[in-house]
Amino acid sequence: MADGDKIEVRDITRIERIGAHSHIRGLGLDDVLEARAVSQGMVGQKDARRAAGVVVQMVREGKIAGRCILLAGEPSTGKTAIAVGMAQALGTETPFTSMSGSEIYSLEMSKTEALSQALRKSIGVRIKEETEIIEGEVVEIQIDRPATGTGQKIGKVTLKTTEMETNYDLGNKIIECFIKEKIQAGDVITIDKASGKVSKLGRSFTRARDYDATGAQTRFVQCPEGELQKRKEVVHTVTLHEIDVINSRTHGFLALFSGDTGEIKQEVRDQINNKVLEWREEGKAEINPGVLFIDEVHMLDIECFSFLNRALESDMAPVVVMATNRGITRIRGTNYRSPHGIPIDLLDRMIIIRTVAYSEKEMKEILKIRCEEEDCLMHPDALTILTKIATDTSLRYAIQLITTANLVCRRRKATEVTTEDVKKVYSLFLDENRSSQILKEYQDEYMFNEIEEEIVGEIQPKREDESGAGGDGQPMEH
Repeated sequence: MADGDKIEVRDITRIERIGAHSHIRGLGLDDVLEARAVSQGMVGQKDARRAAGVVVQMVREGKIAGRCILLAGEPSTGKTAIAVGMAQALGTETPFTSMSGSEIYSLEMSKTEALSQALRKSIGVRIKEETEIIEGEVVEIQIDRPATGTGQKIGKVTLKTTEMETNYDLGNKIIECFIKEKIQAGDVITIDKASGKVSKLGRSFTRARDYDATGAQTRFVQCPEGELQKRKEVVHTVTLHEIDVINSRTHGFLALFSGDTGEIKQEVRDQINNKVLEWREEGKAEINPGVLFIDEVHMLDIECFSFLNRALESDMAPVVVMATNRGITRIRGTNYRSPHGIPIDLLDRMIIIRTVAYSEKEMKEILKIRCEEEDCLMHPDALTILTKIATDTSLRYAIQLITTANLVCRRRKATEVTTEDVKKVYSLFLDENRSSQILKEYQDEYMFNEIEEEIVGEIQPKREDESGAGGDGQPMEH
């Protein structure tokens, strides 16, 4: 390799993908659970957000478990956004599992087992234990690498508290942890003596003037008091599903990484439930019911609904949040119709939160937030045209045009998206209505022309009904 060649190394942990809901940071509520007009990436849907905020508050206080919430509304009204906002508002300590109703049909296990695993992934167990740790502020750190580039690294660190200061020799494993966590002088850290795990708590307040060494996200903490070595109660949060897998597989926790969880026997789950309840009685553990979010819940069939009906009565049940955009439709696996395609007995257990269509002003605000999220500088006139497109077609289609218009803009080496860029991508990429119109006009030129067959199929049953065949083939469930 030539001396002038450079190898580019990219830190893959810093690469963040921009998703459909990556701009959402919470539900955008104030202290009294009133919805702000625009906050934390959320726009509009004030009643739905307030209702979701009440649910989040009950989950935090542990007052709600085994309950079912249904987010119902037309497409593109922010149902998934509210669920993502709930997950963000609950934080990382509360388990939040998200799945689609159609996922259970593609897994290599029974439908009820897939739902069981999803339910147990949504229940956290906080296990308390005492451990010996070293906690202090890093005064100086020195890591010597061998001149040959191979062999063990040698390291020393000086830690201090408000009362004492000590030097420590570092082993190879802890040196690797120091390098990975990017530990430097002025950081307040903890070292677990049993496992060798190094955790960075933040920067010491004494280094608060080192503006060049800190960023906007830097957290400042006080220098620890007392002795460096101390016993501390550590809380580990795991899910019931993780405990199930570890206890039901020969490879234990390695099965979690390989994805080979398979079906777990009910006997194993019963034993684990009893053990967790024992720990709770002894004060060693706390049960933390989380949230299971099932999108497109109308895709579940009658077996799944019956299973959920029973599972929600269990003591070990999370809060289940469902979302659907269907009206009165057939319950999958039956010939009966019901609101949202969900059986009436399960609907009776639910509290239903309705989402409504966005106004033009709210759509404009959402598009503006998405432009910021995608680093797209858009001219106000272009944003107005994009809002008009969203009103006439759909919000999802308009959001898709942001990225494409930005690419067209960069192609002509400009920095701001103009109305011409938006018009160009609008002509290049069809929305649903224009695509349907073209299909109707040119249907004869496409393969498998089925329009005439459908018309014949619609006329035929009417003739049968006129001859006295009977009533509706899809009775309504009462």
